[in-house]
Order: sequence, then C-alpha cells, then structure tokens
Amino acid sequence: MHVLVTGHKGYIGTVAVPILQAQGFKVSGIDNDLFEGCNFGDASFYGNLPDIPYVRKDIRDVELSDFKGIDAVVHLCALSNDPLGNLKPEITFEINYEASVRVAKLAKQAGVQRFIFMSSCSVYGAAGADMVTEESELNPVTPYGVSKVKAEKEITELADESFSPTFLRSATAYGLSPMLRFDIVLNNLVAWAYTTGVVLLKSDGMALRPIVHIEDISQAYVTVLNSPVDLIHNQVFNLGITEENYRIRELAEITRDTVPNSRVEFVKGAEPDTRSYGVDFSKIHKILPEFKSKWNARLGAKQLYEAFKKIGVTVDEFEGPRYRRITHFENSIKSGLLDKTLRRSKQTT
Repeated sequence: MHVLVTGHKGYIGTVAVPILQAQGFKVSGIDNDLFEGCNFGDASFYGNLPDIPYVRKDIRDVELSDFKGIDAVVHLCALSNDPLGNLKPEITFEINYEASVRVAKLAKQAGVQRFIFMSSCSVYGAAGADMVTEESELNPVTPYGVSKVKAEKEITELADESFSPTFLRSATAYGLSPMLRFDIVLNNLVAWAYTTGVVLLKSDGMALRPIVHIEDISQAYVTVLNSPVDLIHNQVFNLGITEENYRIRELAEITRDTVPNSRVEFVKGAEPDTRSYGVDFSKIHKILPEFKSKWNARLGAKQLYEAFKKIGVTVDEFEGPRYRRITHFENSIKSGLLDKTLRRSKQTT
C-alpha cells in the first residue's frame, strides 16, 4: 500500500513515517519545510531523518497529480495548536478546514481509497464533568478545535463505497521526536523542570486532559490502514487510553517525581483553563483490538527527561523560535520568510 503523509516533516510525521515503513508501507510525503532546521539534536542523537520522496508544497496548493498512485492518505498537516490558531484564526480555518476538505476531495477524485484525518479531542472543548465519547456533543472553545469540527463534518459527507475516511480524535500528544515540540503539556512541564528545577503551571492545574504518546498515535495509523474497510469506514475514534486522563496538576506531580530536585510552582494569578475534558477511549480498543498502547505519562516523562539531559537543552532554547511554534512563525513573518498568510514569500521559494 502506498501511503501519502501530509506534514510528514512535523512533530508526529517524523515519528510516524519510519513506523509505517517498518510495517511494509511505501511512504511519500507533502510538506512545505517551514520548520527546516528546527530539529531536536542532530543526526548523532537521532540518526538521519526519514528520507522519502516528497513534494515541497503548501497544503493549500495541492493538485490532483499529487495523489497519483496513492492508496491511502494520512492527513497530518495543520496549524497544530491553540496559540497558533489564536494568532491568525482566519488562516487556521483556511489550512485546517478548507485545505483539509480540498485534500480529501482531490484524494477521492484521484481514486485514493483510504483517508485518515488527524483530528483532536479538543473538539470536545469545555465538556464538563462527564467523560465524553465519540457520540458526545462537540463544544470546541478555540479556532483550532472549531476548524477540526468543520473539517470532520464536510469530509464525512465525501464517504462512499470507493472512499473511506476515518477520523482519529487524538488526545494531547507527548513524547520525543526529531521535530520536538515544547508547547504541549507534558513536554513543556518536563522541559521547565529540567532546565529550571521548577515544574511551572500556567493555570490552576485543575483542567482535565487526556494524553497519548506519538508512537502510540503512529501505531494507530498502522492499525487503521491494515483493518478491513467495513470496520473503519467513515468512523470516528477517540485516540488514546482511558486510564491516561489527568488533571494538569497530576502531570506536574509526575514530572516532579521524574526530574530530580524539582518542585511544582504556579504562575502568580494562574486562572482556570477552559479546555477541560475527560475522554473515553474504549471504542478504538474494542473495534480495533490490534491497536496496543505501549506508553503512559510516567514512561513518557522519563523518556523526555533522559533526552533533555543528554542534549543539554536550555530554557532559552525551548522557549525560543527553534522549538516554540508561534515564535517561529512570528519571526519568519518579520524576516520575510513568510508573508502574512503564512505562505513562503516568493523570494524564498
């Protein structure tokens, strides 16, 4: 099976590609290389990044020919978190919603049979005290969450006997990657603890959040691609582990226990985080029992801590433009690398 991964050079893509290859899939990619040079460590730490055929292109500019010979698409490309979404909401909708629907339509037109859409549990938003399932009401509270809801709705309508979309609503990702992100909760907490000795909480820590390791996310792609179509056709799956729902302050305590001589502190005046939801993940494990989760928060925190210790990461680095997505975008606009629509300027293409 020939699998096209959009955004294959990103945080999840650089982990997913070798996992897909190890399972015998032929893999190619589409990526605009906006984070070129932002890799964590170097080849001596990770080995070389996956070397696959790819098209360097903005996802908004894909063409029918980009899907020639493709059997399945794993669509990861997106503005990938709430700070970026809030920076330019209109561009978030253009990329995460309009471009995603266009990618699905072109894939279908080209004869692609399977389409995995990387969605998010953030579509549940402010969900209250009850655990949500795939049937629960959606209540996104950020442009990022809204964009995922809108894309899901329109791509669902494309499903037919020849085109099978599957929607994976992922828990908040964590874990080590060649294109490491520090702006997601567990990665961020461990980085603060390692570099400063303080597990820094920027909210009151009471928000409930499910988390999942990016290697487990990648294994879910393998499972879906290998599953009979009737099991995954136009289905929504929450992607994660029910036991891995945590209060943010619980993740802070796990981090404190992992990083020697660290302590938990709250930012002065820290307020509640409205993005609070507990998620039931039983459906994916029941319908797709081949999907096995290998990671939990304590193992992930240890993996991150050991990597930070080996690399010797500093607070200026992980809070700086190399690893902080929103700062990277802001600097790229100021330098002229990107225009205000987050496209590469003509002189850099």
